Amino acid sequence: MTIREAKIDDIKQIQIVRNSVTENTLSNPDLVTDKDCEKFITVRGKGWVCEIDKQIAGFAIADLQDNNIWALFVDPKFEKKGIGQLLHKTMLDWYFTQTKEKVWLGTAFNTRAEQFYRKAGWTEVGTHGTKEIKFEMTYNDWTKKPDH
Repeated sequence: MTIREAKIDDIKQIQIVRNSVTENTLSNPDLVTDKDCEKFITVRGKGWVCEIDKQIAGFAIADLQDNNIWALFVDPKFEKKGIGQLLHKTMLDWYFTQTKEKVWLGTAFNTRAEQFYRKAGWTEVGTHGTKEIKFEMTYNDWTKKPDH
């Protein structure tokens, strides 16, 4: 299992993972284009992939322009292996070396993702639109976590 920075060549596999998930699904897969992914991993922020046997098993993308976690997804075939936790830690460690601004994300109600972020120390601050919970993580909350 390898965690590495995402490259433009990874976008096709990233899209396969994004569209394989059973929670937080896209109502229309065309809403997130390859160009969007490219912009987020090269201009707006950075992305990481978890590779197992040359296959992308999960990915994470942080957006510095909107101080947002744009994506964190694991292919259902690779769940329960700690991939999400590794990607999450890698992404937030990098994010907070770039800025001390708090970061936010939205995720659907009553999902495993909601529980994942609560367990990881994110603070619920309201809603994002009508279908998502909005969470925030501050620099101080992240850096005081015992595993840092």
